[in-house]
Amino acid sequence: MTNKKKVKKKHKRPYLADQADRHRLYELSVQYAASEIEFVDETYKSIRGNKAQLLREDFCGTANVCCEWVRHRKGNRAIGVDLDREVLAWGQEHKVSELSQGQRKRIALIEEDVLQVETEAPDIVSAMNFSYWLFKERKELKRYFGRVRETLDEQGIFFLDAYGGYDSFRELEEEREINDGEFTYIWEQERYDPVTGGLICHIHFAFPDGSRLERAFSYDWRLWTLPEIRDLLEEAGFSKVTIYWQGWDEDGEPDGIFVPATTGEADAGWICYISAEK
Repeated sequence: MTNKKKVKKKHKRPYLADQADRHRLYELSVQYAASEIEFVDETYKSIRGNKAQLLREDFCGTANVCCEWVRHRKGNRAIGVDLDREVLAWGQEHKVSELSQGQRKRIALIEEDVLQVETEAPDIVSAMNFSYWLFKERKELKRYFGRVRETLDEQGIFFLDAYGGYDSFRELEEEREINDGEFTYIWEQERYDPVTGGLICHIHFAFPDGSRLERAFSYDWRLWTLPEIRDLLEEAGFSKVTIYWQGWDEDGEPDGIFVPATTGEADAGWICYISAEK
């Protein structure tokens, strides 16, 4: 009889992309909840003269902003609205669970369509990260803006953001290293249609071991311009719409400070905030 040697199978080390949590990566590379909260809180107070308490975050995703809001000040309450059950569950498990017992009592997540949801009248409604761009038709976006105005408190303010610049109309990829090279964030504008304004975008993540998380997030939007957004907010009945433009530091980089502006620069890419007062 011949002896047969047992050959041990080599187990491949799992790729970093296979172990990655796409929601964590998104929060590290895209969403800056603390700066959003600071902006809406200070701007509301400067306009109304008092502090906001109840914030509703539409298209809330992981509810990161809601959680930051209830942490921000004792007595703050938040409502998060989103249609995606999976992302709400992730937020409940990973974000809401990190709050204290008292803070958890001041936050509610609702799985519902923002066009249909009925909530207590908030001081602030927030729709950030260009989430409202999923409404591609003028009548749809105007209807959403109208629904927000109806639900706001009498002193309520609606906050949004927008981006643009001549690069926003191009098909391109942009890369940025995150967390000292822990991973690379890749923003892809796959297709822009100049006839409809349709914009298809993806977020990919690449890792030092060469693995990639392709299309971790995909967006089918309309690229709305600032004049269109402002006009629709006014047509929906908002009394005053203000654009907040970002300044530049000594090195020519965005400084993160947004101030009211009636004109802007023809930059390749810009991001701004918008407030709409009821």
